[in-house]
Amino acid sequence: MKIQALAREDVFRELDTTEQGLTEKEARKRLSDFGENIITERKRASRLIQFASHLADLFAVLLWIAGGLALLAGWLGNDTSMRNLAYALFAVIFINALFTFFQEYRAEKASEALKKLMPYQASVIRGGEEIMIPARQIVPGDVIIVRDGDRVPADARIIKAVDFAMDNSPLTGESEPQMRKDEPESGDVEPANLIYSGTTTVRGYGIAVVFATGMATEFGKIAHLTQEIEEAPTPLQRELTFVTRVITIISVGLGFIFFAIGESIGISLQDNFLFAIGIIVANVPEGLLPTVTLSLSLASQRMAKRNALIKKLASVEPLGSANVICTDKTGTITENRMTLEYIYMPHESRETSQAEPCELLLAAILCNNARIEGEKVIGEPTEAALLQGASSVMGEVRSEWERVDEIAFTSERKMMSTVNRKENRLVLYSKGAPETILAKCTHIATGEGIRELTDADKERIGAQVSDYAGRGMRLIAFAKKDIEGGYKREKLEENLVFLGIGALRDPPRKEVPLAVEKCKKAGIKIIIITGDESLTAKAVANEVGIAKEPVIITGRELDRMSKSELEKALQGDVLFARAAPANKLRIVRTLKDMGRVVAVTGDGVNDAPALKEADIGVAMGKTGTDVARESADMILLDDNFATIVSAVEEGRAMFDNIRRFITYIFSHLVPEMVPYLLFVLLRIPLALKVLQILIIDLGTDMAPSIALGAEKPEPDVMSRPPRKRGERLLTLPVLLRSYLFLGVIEAAAAMSGYYYVLKSGGWSYGLSLSDTDPLYLKATTITLAAIVVTQIANGLTCRTTRESLLKAGVFTNKYLLAGIAIEIILILLIVYTPQLQRIFGTAPLNLNEWLFLLPFAALLLFADEFRKWVARRRLRSMS
Repeated sequence: MKIQALAREDVFRELDTTEQGLTEKEARKRLSDFGENIITERKRASRLIQFASHLADLFAVLLWIAGGLALLAGWLGNDTSMRNLAYALFAVIFINALFTFFQEYRAEKASEALKKLMPYQASVIRGGEEIMIPARQIVPGDVIIVRDGDRVPADARIIKAVDFAMDNSPLTGESEPQMRKDEPESGDVEPANLIYSGTTTVRGYGIAVVFATGMATEFGKIAHLTQEIEEAPTPLQRELTFVTRVITIISVGLGFIFFAIGESIGISLQDNFLFAIGIIVANVPEGLLPTVTLSLSLASQRMAKRNALIKKLASVEPLGSANVICTDKTGTITENRMTLEYIYMPHESRETSQAEPCELLLAAILCNNARIEGEKVIGEPTEAALLQGASSVMGEVRSEWERVDEIAFTSERKMMSTVNRKENRLVLYSKGAPETILAKCTHIATGEGIRELTDADKERIGAQVSDYAGRGMRLIAFAKKDIEGGYKREKLEENLVFLGIGALRDPPRKEVPLAVEKCKKAGIKIIIITGDESLTAKAVANEVGIAKEPVIITGRELDRMSKSELEKALQGDVLFARAAPANKLRIVRTLKDMGRVVAVTGDGVNDAPALKEADIGVAMGKTGTDVARESADMILLDDNFATIVSAVEEGRAMFDNIRRFITYIFSHLVPEMVPYLLFVLLRIPLALKVLQILIIDLGTDMAPSIALGAEKPEPDVMSRPPRKRGERLLTLPVLLRSYLFLGVIEAAAAMSGYYYVLKSGGWSYGLSLSDTDPLYLKATTITLAAIVVTQIANGLTCRTTRESLLKAGVFTNKYLLAGIAIEIILILLIVYTPQLQRIFGTAPLNLNEWLFLLPFAALLLFADEFRKWVARRRLRSMS
């Protein structure tokens, strides 16, 4: 038997308790049997394991392998530079892991946050006496007392309710307070005689018997649901995994190919093995991992300035691929603040801001239990909105009146009344549901005075009610009765005079319509999933431009739908009302199964599972619960839906920027690899040393790479549709541009400079040079310098894929200019500082040698500008 269907006596019998509550002995026994009233945590990895996980991601593993091979080559060939390279690679892995650990550190605090929502003390009846005990000690069978403002410590069945209203929004998302009662209930509707852990009393008080504690409560079930959801890799993490695999295939493949070539031309096994290792290590972009991490960190800082706090670095980029945003209504689309928008006095409707003092507004103030304290309005949200709206017109009038009597609101009566005295005048003011108040009225107050209420009046009032309701407003009707002499309480609410109607609503945020328009232009679909009534949700969706006539699906209807039916509904404009947490979670999972990249916004406990399941979870920073914030990937510090649009724009730009600096980084792999090929195939001195490769990857290229990550979004970034879930970060065109176009030009510059210096110094083919020969040192130096000089040009041209650099503006990315300046300073220090010359094996270059390299930089710029011009022409011809 369901607890809500039992009579009062059966509730006590079922839970083996009495009106006097449990004895202390029995309470201790049940505490031992059921455990403490707390949310238990899922065991999570230690800090050490969390740090170690950053040492073992796929790209870090690739660097470990490259470092191990370099260490092996250094040992076999007694090569100190190879050993130094290995140590440097290991250092890169550890430094990046430390940085990522501290930047991305996000402990799983959802369960702790749930516990924070539970009160520390609760009022219970034990042994016939009311006492205060820690909430964690409450057990099934305890009789609890909950008063105005109290949080409920456990799920309980009400046995006594006096004007009892609860705020269930943290659990269900419903913005309106829900009246509670103590009678048995049957059927499938939400029981009004149950109260739930973590919800708050907004009016009256109740006595209830606890039937569920800890993880058995509705809060506990949501906590369990949240804990069970495994976080899937973000799209960026999947793409970086793919990039790593491609690099591994290219590196190992080339290593094997050239090992076979070496074998065929008679190179010794040891030299050939060292050569293959050199090829593999040269193809590993050591700077890619820290560059991605630092760029994401900078992007998250830029987003924080736009009130979007990113909790996990890898979550920056997925925002750009989001093509569906599932959003709550209350507190996200709307302000989560009820306001008195309109008043209707027979027979005219006007905005409250244009109203004049009248008896309807006086009734809204006097028949009201909310109160104003300073600048705050304390009380149940509807009453607070009525008091605030009416007082803005009427001013302070309560002090002129004395409340003599009150007939409290109940869910059955759907109205409340107060008897008020001013001097010799005694007046009853009533408020309640329009149909209830209208049924009590025999007269109506109009501009011409009070007269009898006619059927025509009722029709006009009904039409106005329908109009307000169609706009998703909450309606409160008002009436009065002048009392002469004494009165009988049971006869007070008869023969009333109808005063009019107040129309309240939770207004949409002002920025939302523009944000919705931008989302639609960017190809992003918005779906409202709310615990509120469908009519209210539809009105809001219509007003902000999300959908004119959406298909409305309630939570109960959704439960009866098959997966194929839900997928079909999600193809069109759809709105979900009266949705439970499990409904939202199912919707998100279905959208992901359909190939959508899903962002979910929310602020309540009910949103936590879906926030965690989504590709990107977005919580509200101001009004959001701790649970929602801890479950999300991003927090809106200003609770502004429009901020999501800015975050999406930043995410799209981040994807483009990562592709830009991948192109930039991969381009220098070719000139780093070619010297090893020529060393083996043509038996010429090695043109580039291992440590010189490292200073490019982790030194001169780092600042420009990071600066490319700060490139501003292109003008059309929010006008194009979201990229598909399967679109690759590393595509064939990107590889061809990097390796076979830009990389070849850089390799030509590097080897041309190398031969220029050797020939100028009198070297001829076949002559061997020692590692300390000044001519050899200068030759390797110009190879290094050639790569740096052409990478400067490459950094400029990689700013755009198709748009001309001249149109984008050469000097518009100040960070890139600073990065190039750092790059120039570094290469000059390496070339001309004696201490660094000894470390990296360099020698000074003269002006002519620098000038020899400049035409190659110009060639790279002009060649890529020509490629962009061809790409633009091809795109125009296709369109």
